[in-house]
Amino acid sequence: MTDDRRSAGAPTLEDVARAAGVSRATVSRVINGVRNVDPAIQEVVRQAVSVTGYAPNRAARSLVTRRADAVALVVSGAGVEAESGAGAAAGDGGSFTAQVFADPFFGRVVTGVVDYLRPRGVHPVLMFAETSRARDEVVAYLRQGSADGALVVSTHAGDPLPGLLAEAGLAAVLFARPARPVPISYVDLAHQDGARLAAEHLLARGCRRLATISGPLDVPAGRARLTGFRDALARHGHAYTPVAEGRFTQESGEAAMERLLAEHPDLDGVFAANDLMATGACHVLREHGRRVPEDVAVVGFDDSSAALACRPPLTTVRQPVEAMAAEMARLLLDRPTGPSSPATSVIFEPELVVRASA
Repeated sequence: MTDDRRSAGAPTLEDVARAAGVSRATVSRVINGVRNVDPAIQEVVRQAVSVTGYAPNRAARSLVTRRADAVALVVSGAGVEAESGAGAAAGDGGSFTAQVFADPFFGRVVTGVVDYLRPRGVHPVLMFAETSRARDEVVAYLRQGSADGALVVSTHAGDPLPGLLAEAGLAAVLFARPARPVPISYVDLAHQDGARLAAEHLLARGCRRLATISGPLDVPAGRARLTGFRDALARHGHAYTPVAEGRFTQESGEAAMERLLAEHPDLDGVFAANDLMATGACHVLREHGRRVPEDVAVVGFDDSSAALACRPPLTTVRQPVEAMAAEMARLLLDRPTGPSSPATSVIFEPELVVRASA
């Protein structure tokens, strides 16, 4: 091949080596991240890569580094109805994905993951795992080496995917503590502490007839937020706290607020276990002629976009979802190798954000 023909095609390692004045092997070591190369030579090679426009062949590079430079971002659920047949699975799959994309929480997870992975040249592959077949596909995808591991956001307490990943010895990190004990790494929030912040704020405002809209009580975060709120009130002499269970949706928050008002019409403070349910509570209170916060103070949880969209804007407990999602990605990429690598956890601290609702 002549030099003219070579220059007309995609730049090669040899082109970079000539531009840098080093051997092809040295260029290969720099591009593949081998650490025993002099920093000055690394810089010369990087400049040569930039000048020539060389782009590594990802498939060939993966043979050397044994990395796919991709991770699976898996949104997982385990609805019983989705297991009842192919037709049901297809229909419910559409409903499942629609619910995922309607929740501002998921967008924050994606933002945190992408912002961490992009500068490192790693790409997320979005996968949904709401049926047995879909979970099997995720496990097979990872076993084939198509991704360097999985970042899992589970939407159901009975989700079997974390256990399947652990049993298969596959690299994975969960967003939130698993509902069942599983030897798998996770990132979570100190939920009870966050709920205590909400309780103490409502008490400091002078609220005395308090109630709460909990999350699903089969989900660890839902239980922890309820426990934290009740414990904090008990420490201040409130032996009983009315509770109505929601499902982390605005509609369930509206229904729960209707129940609480019917049973406790004199309540003056409400803690909802996420911002969507708090928004639903505010809607119902307005419909019943209750002013927020003058008649009933409302505190949410998450500090999501829903908190700012609510009228009045929500006082809420901030969950730093983007930072937590980035930490998931860091744990996955920086994990020790080997089947005996221990699972690890990182717990973030909540923060109260005071706005107009309480």
